[in-house]
Parts: sequence; C-alpha cells; structure tokens
Amino acid sequence: MRIRSSLKLKEIMKKILLLGNTLNQGTARGAAVGFRLDSLLKLTDTRATNNKMTLMHYLCKVLAAKSPQLLNFHVDLVSLEATSKIQLKMLAEEMQAVSKGLEKVEHEFKASESDGPVSEIFREKLKEFTDNAGADVQSLSSLFSEVGKKADQLIKYFGEDPVRCPFEQVMSTLLTFVTMFRKAHEENIKQAELEKKKAQKEAEAEKSKNAQLASKNDSKASNPSRQAKQTLEKTRSTSRRGKDGG
Repeated sequence: MRIRSSLKLKEIMKKILLLGNTLNQGTARGAAVGFRLDSLLKLTDTRATNNKMTLMHYLCKVLAAKSPQLLNFHVDLVSLEATSKIQLKMLAEEMQAVSKGLEKVEHEFKASESDGPVSEIFREKLKEFTDNAGADVQSLSSLFSEVGKKADQLIKYFGEDPVRCPFEQVMSTLLTFVTMFRKAHEENIKQAELEKKKAQKEAEAEKSKNAQLASKNDSKASNPSRQAKQTLEKTRSTSRRGKDGG
C-alpha cells in the first residue's frame, strides 16, 4: 500500500510525536516513543488560550514555516478514500456465503449420481460449472487472504493491534486526519491573508494620520499663531502710545 511507502506521512507522524513530547515535557508522557493512531483526531481538541488556534492549526503553521514540502503529503495517499470504503468483515461474510453456496452445488452434483441416465446432461453441465466455479472461488479466497495479510501489516505499521483496531477503523482515522489537516491549513492561509490585509489597512491609516499631522504642522509654521499675532499687536500699540506720550 502506498500509505506505508509514503515518506511524507512518516515525517508528519514524527513531527506530531515531537510536538506531543514538547508539550508534555517534564511529565511522564513527555518521552513517548509513539502514540495511538486515534490521537491524530485529538489534535483539533486542544486549543490555544485565545481559543482561536488548535494544535492542528499550530502543526500546519510550523510545517508551513519549516517543512512546507510536507504539506501536500495527502498526494501520496490518493487511494485512501477508496480504500476506506473497503469493509473486510463484509467481504469475509460474502466469501463464506460463496463457499457454502459452492458446497451445496457440489453436494447436489454428488446426489445426482444415483439418478442414472436421466440426469446425465444435467450432471455434465453441473460438473463443468463446479469445476470453473471451484477454481474461481479458490482464486478469490487466495486474493482475500492476501488482502487480509496486507491489512494486518498496515495496522501493525501504525503500532496497532489488528484485533483491537480493525482495518476499517485505521482507514477511517487516517481519512479524517487528512481532511482535518487540509482544512486547518486552508484556515491558516485565510487567517494569514486577513491579518495581512488588516496590517496594510492599519499602515495606510497611520500613514494618512501622519500626513495630516505633517500638513497641520506645516500650516502652523507658515502662519503665525493667534497668540503671536496678539503679542505683536500689543507691542505695536504700546510703542505708539509711548510716542504719543513723548
């Protein structure tokens, strides 16, 4: 399966483990060598103090800054959605039903041996069918067995027990994780764009404010203030009275 061969997915898992150990540093859980697969779904439960950013958002933000090449790890998992729809338990039940059906046909064939010439043509057709069907069922059974082995290998690859964590659960968890990861990354991009626009708007407002202040200062510099005018008028008036008195 391409899931096991994805180096990007493996690196993502390492980053998550490192993040978890960093957050739990100083505690008994701070030196973990692995984590349960369903822990991936808890990354959206832990939020920052402002309640705006989850651990998933933070993970995406860190990856975008330091390891952007990992952000598209889902490309390696193109078959994940289709694979998640496979129900091994249902397939096993169908395989069992097919095998039992073939056994009934074979039993019917053996029972027809005592019918004599009257069922000779029927027996020929039935023999042809059982031979072909038997080969098909055997091939299908081998294929199903191989699928089961690979499914168990995948489950163990993530450190889980096939008995306690069935294939369907693993696929569902991975698919949900990929969906949440991509959503968080997209939200981070939108948030960054909003913050950029806000910063630009604030910068423009500050620039406009400074321009208005500069214009006001220039106006004051080129035109004497009212107080200065009054002082000048008083000085002239005093000077005239002095001359008149002389």
